[in-house]
Amino acid sequence: MEDLLFQYTETQKHQTITKLRKKRLTENQVRLLESNFSSNNKLEPDRKCQLAAELGVPPRQVSIWYQNKRARDKAQSLEIDHGNLQLRLESVLADNARLKGQVAMLKDELNRIQTVFVTPFNNNINVVDQKHDLEGWLINDSLVGGGAPFVAPPGMDMVSDLVRR
Repeated sequence: MEDLLFQYTETQKHQTITKLRKKRLTENQVRLLESNFSSNNKLEPDRKCQLAAELGVPPRQVSIWYQNKRARDKAQSLEIDHGNLQLRLESVLADNARLKGQVAMLKDELNRIQTVFVTPFNNNINVVDQKHDLEGWLINDSLVGGGAPFVAPPGMDMVSDLVRR
């Protein structure tokens, strides 16, 4: 029992000594470390000893501070990158939705056009009637300039060319 009590008190003493040796850095010490870190985020052994002497702390504490600072910078950089990627993803998803809408609209328009061109041939309607209906649709509907009248150039019969195909 005494042996166990002795081990406990020795451990407690060791922890107390460790806490006494490890002190927080002052604002001036942190500023000096920050300014050195901004010029070079890797710490050479000579520079580590020089900084430790200037700051009055063990070299190990300087190296640990540098290691922690690099880890904090990396985490911050990852957060910024994640935010930027999230914004790009939202933009791409919005473009995707817009393009899907355009595809659906174009498919509907294609179906309308196919109905005008294909259905009359399947129902054995007279080609003259088809030409007349198609001319009216091309001239008055959305295929030509958003409903504006269409005048074919001299010598060009667009409807006949389309019906022959």
